[in-house]
Amino acid sequence: MRKVLIIAMVLLIGLSASTALAVRSGGTLNTMAPYGGDLFGLDPHKSTRYQDFLVGMNIHRSLYRWDPAQSEPVPELAESVTVSDDGLVFTYKLRPNIKFHNGRRLIADDVIWSYNRIAAMKPASPNLDQVKPIKGSQDVVDGKAATMSGLKKIDDLTFTMTLDIPVDPKFYLWLPGTDILPKEEVEGRGDAFATNPVGCGPFKFVKWVKGSEVVMEKFQDFYKEGKPYLDKIVYKIMGEAAPRDLAFKAKELDVTIVGAVNYPEYKADPEISKNMIEVAEMFTRLVGFNPDYKPLSDKRVRQAISHAIPADLIIEKVLKGKAFSARGYLPTTSPAFNPNIKKYDFNLEKAKQLMKEAGYEKGFTVEHAIGTANKSWGTGIYEAAMPYLKKIGITLKIQQMEGAAMAERVRKADYQMFIWSLDSGPDPLEVMTRWKSDNPPAAGNYIQYNNKEFDKLLDMAAATRDPAERIGYIKQAEEIFVEDAPLWFFNYNKAILAHQPWVHGLSAVAPEMMFQDMTGVWIDDTSPRANMK
Repeated sequence: MRKVLIIAMVLLIGLSASTALAVRSGGTLNTMAPYGGDLFGLDPHKSTRYQDFLVGMNIHRSLYRWDPAQSEPVPELAESVTVSDDGLVFTYKLRPNIKFHNGRRLIADDVIWSYNRIAAMKPASPNLDQVKPIKGSQDVVDGKAATMSGLKKIDDLTFTMTLDIPVDPKFYLWLPGTDILPKEEVEGRGDAFATNPVGCGPFKFVKWVKGSEVVMEKFQDFYKEGKPYLDKIVYKIMGEAAPRDLAFKAKELDVTIVGAVNYPEYKADPEISKNMIEVAEMFTRLVGFNPDYKPLSDKRVRQAISHAIPADLIIEKVLKGKAFSARGYLPTTSPAFNPNIKKYDFNLEKAKQLMKEAGYEKGFTVEHAIGTANKSWGTGIYEAAMPYLKKIGITLKIQQMEGAAMAERVRKADYQMFIWSLDSGPDPLEVMTRWKSDNPPAAGNYIQYNNKEFDKLLDMAAATRDPAERIGYIKQAEEIFVEDAPLWFFNYNKAILAHQPWVHGLSAVAPEMMFQDMTGVWIDDTSPRANMK
């Protein structure tokens, strides 16, 4: 009898588990577009606003998509990609079953036309940089050619892309600003395409109520069989945290982004905290040191500063835990993240010893420590660090300014210290190349970093075709970079989504948490909108 009961219990547990994991189709998901006010438009080639992208990316599709599991882009519209030995020629074989929402099949001509459109747009497309690596792009920009010489159609489902430089195009062509569009709809609708778009993504555009919401419905002929699962998505345009909080707690919103104000409360809530997704976004908060200012030109002084500031304590007390402590420049979600890289732990005694070795035992004053009012990476962080820096003899004179004014001073190297947030992904080679010695401050090397061994390793990373070898070179380069301490590595942004317990399939998307591909998202039958179409 006991054996029968045990078997029955095992079967019941197994049945419950399978029921809990069973994917369900149907229903409506209420989510939000949280970045500021209304959308600018849903023509992706004309925008770089995240508010537009996070909505439009489920109407449109790019050649590649971001894969959260691999933390890098993977082919999306192509079923295969081959690369020449020199890394310059990519041959794409498109999926044969991709349709636009008007019913027409997507072919190679659409890809070629879309990239040429981005290059040819006047005024220039804000996404121009994403297609610039393609050979002949500048001729199209300058009006000398109608099409890039690096784009060649082989047949309806095959084309080649030749690059000017050996970069990996997946890091350029996954972004929503490079979506593949149907020429006849773009040209036929003109400016109205931005308010009534046609794509090839999992959802069809239904309506955009200005300042209120964007509605889209399931595309029945989507190229991934059985997907998407949802019948409808409603993006509520909600730029303020308070209305989002009220709507989420009232269960009117199924998904919400969690900002610094609400994070402590949500984290402490036993129910909400069970349904929160956190990710280290690819933005690194840091303090930059100007090597032209003599005390900061000494590596030991920079290392002393890095040891003197209790980053983890500031994250806990000032940021209320809404950040991940940084080891180096590349975040934990980077394909080249190195968990073994040197970390500057809080150690005042070591900091004092380094100051003594550098000849600055009596300290010095930083006259121009510039920053903005940003609460996560602004002058408030300086203020939190000042008592600790004073313990090693360093005094800061803080200058708070608007972001544009500060950016201008940083680009001119007109500072002694600056605090900022810089992109640190998704392509680790591209973002580390920012710090090469041949890159001037105006082009991104704000700290005028100069290390020949670092440069050499990044050149080797760019030259190799072996992905593992490339990552190895980047890791070695970052080890040198962190040892030189040209920056104080503060934290990586912690982005958080909270969702209702009936929502399944959301992902931790490192480049931007709100770039949620809704293809695999579904709601179970406990949702109040489970049967709503």
